[in-house]
Amino acid sequence: MDWVNEWKRKWKKRINHVMRTGHGNETRRGALKKLGSAVLLGAAPVATGLAQLPRTEATPDFRIRNGRIRQSVMGWCFNPMPVMDLARACREIGLAAMEGISEDHYQGIRDLGLEIALVGSHGFSRGPVSRDNIQYCVDILKRKIDVAKAVGSSRVITFTGMVEKGTSPEKSASNCVECWKAVMSHAEKQGISLCLEHLNSRDDSHPMKGHPGYFGDDIELCIDMIKRVDSPNMKLLFDIYHVQIMHGDVIRRIRSYHPWIGHYHTAGNPGRSELDDTQEINYPAILHEILKTGYEGFVAQEFIPTWDDSIAALRHAAQVCDI
Repeated sequence: MDWVNEWKRKWKKRINHVMRTGHGNETRRGALKKLGSAVLLGAAPVATGLAQLPRTEATPDFRIRNGRIRQSVMGWCFNPMPVMDLARACREIGLAAMEGISEDHYQGIRDLGLEIALVGSHGFSRGPVSRDNIQYCVDILKRKIDVAKAVGSSRVITFTGMVEKGTSPEKSASNCVECWKAVMSHAEKQGISLCLEHLNSRDDSHPMKGHPGYFGDDIELCIDMIKRVDSPNMKLLFDIYHVQIMHGDVIRRIRSYHPWIGHYHTAGNPGRSELDDTQEINYPAILHEILKTGYEGFVAQEFIPTWDDSIAALRHAAQVCDI
């Protein structure tokens, strides 16, 4: 294997030069691809944090090693796979938690050594943007806060709901703030954070890829409402996929809003599919930025698999995010 080692030395030297200077006849991608040929012949694997990881270069038996990003998975994305089958795959890959699944499965998931990263609540369509829904949402949120406490979770998701015709934006925002303030003392007592999810209203191709008419589609509006609640237990669920669609400039927004961020979701854009090289979001760079903010919570995989093997897709996403 001496010739392989020589090949590795040659292309590592070339990569370092290209990375350092940006010059040379070889592109970074080309240099990395050639080093990848040596990898397939027995060399050590290339770090995935350098760029998006094509599905063809994913490690078939990858297991999370670094763990600096505490990874979770949104169970609904993998329907109709049985929840406990997904849970066992998560444990094998090394994910730390699950969310977006029925409470009926919480105990079984915990028995496998996984955490419940986020507890669900009233859903995104019927939210406190309407006065008629405020008490409904308050009651559900209080109950879910108790559920989160009981299962050792520290977060409950909440939403604004859909724009209500005839209600001004300011009144809609005030209704939301009134609802969240009504449950905040209970959340604080139980040590639970409410996480308001910002959703995109642009994509109308699929009921779970976008949410036309959603009131909280502007992240600055969401941050403003969170500030008005005025509690350390009121947080933002920063869904990278939705932020990219509505606003872009993801890293700058993480830097600006990180004091209010309590949870993250991922997915590739466009399409809400895998985190591979067919989509536009540079996840390794974003995840490095998240770590720089001192964030210690969960980053949940919330992509809808399109690969034939959905567990291979999850393993690939875990590898991309294990920076």
